Parts: sequence; C-alpha cells; structure tokens
Amino acid sequence: MDAARLDELALAYVARFATSRAKLTRYLARKVRESEWQGDADAMAACDAVADRMERLRFLDDRQYAAMRAGAMTRRGLGVRRVKAQLFVDGIADADSGEAIAEAEERALAAAVGFARRRRFGPFATRAADDPAQRERQVAAFVRAGHAPALARRILAIAPGDDAALAALDGEAALD
Repeated sequence: MDAARLDELALAYVARFATSRAKLTRYLARKVRESEWQGDADAMAACDAVADRMERLRFLDDRQYAAMRAGAMTRRGLGVRRVKAQLFVDGIADADSGEAIAEAEERALAAAVGFARRRRFGPFATRAADDPAQRERQVAAFVRAGHAPALARRILAIAPGDDAALAALDGEAALD
C-alpha cells in the first residue's frame, strides 16, 4: 500500500458512499492497518493528506453531509437525540452540524408523528392501548427512536382515528 493506492481507495469510497471526513479517514486508516505500508511518509499523515485533497476537490463536505443525514433520519421518524448521536459518531463537528440539528429540532413533532404512523401507535393504531405496560413499551420505543418521553405520551394519548386531536397537536406545535 502506498500513497497512490490510498488515493485510489479514497476516490472509490467517496464515489460510492455519501461520507464525512472522519468516516473516510477511519476507512483509509483501516485499509493501511490491513496491508503493509510502502510509502516514505507516515501512513496516518498520508490518510489526512488524502482527506484534505478530497475536501479541496469538494468530494467531502461535512456540513452538507450533516444536513442530508439529519433530513433522512427525521423523515424516517427518528428524533433529535438520535440525529445528534449519529452525527457525533460520523465525526461531524458542532460547527458543521448546528444547522442540521436545528432543522431536526424544528421537525421534531412531524418526525414523532411519522414514527407513530409507521409503528401504528396512538392515533394510527387499530385500537386503543388500554394496557399500561403496552403504553410504556410504546413510550420506550419513542425514546429509543430519539424522541422526548413527554412528546411520546402526548401522541399516544390521542385516540385511534382522532384526526381532530392530531391536527390540534400539530396546531399547538405551529404556535410554539
């Protein structure tokens, strides 16, 4: 493995995957560890140099990656806490993730309602959840998805098929 091969691997990786600088650097470091390094320069410095080059060529943009990743997660019904955790794992700096997290916070209610719709909880259930243990399991599912327990309980309190209460909840969020 040398610097030229490292550059080829990086180019193939960014061509195939939407990625962040940190994820690309971790991938390249793993490839260096898996093979024998032949270059004169330090292998990790070569990984950083390749990542710098990919940024200069605009193949990497952590701010845009954060916006894309956060938007995809909220559309899937995941909450702000999960979005923050994923961006942290992906190595996105606070300066680059700020706008994406703010957007996820604005869409928190819509994401939670989308989660309830997908899981058929609360207003989207076929029948009301009268069992307290089942209700708490549903709240736990919301929390694992990154939503606040209070928001989960508000959504779960809406009776199945009560579109007026769901619209009122949406109206309350618009006033906030």
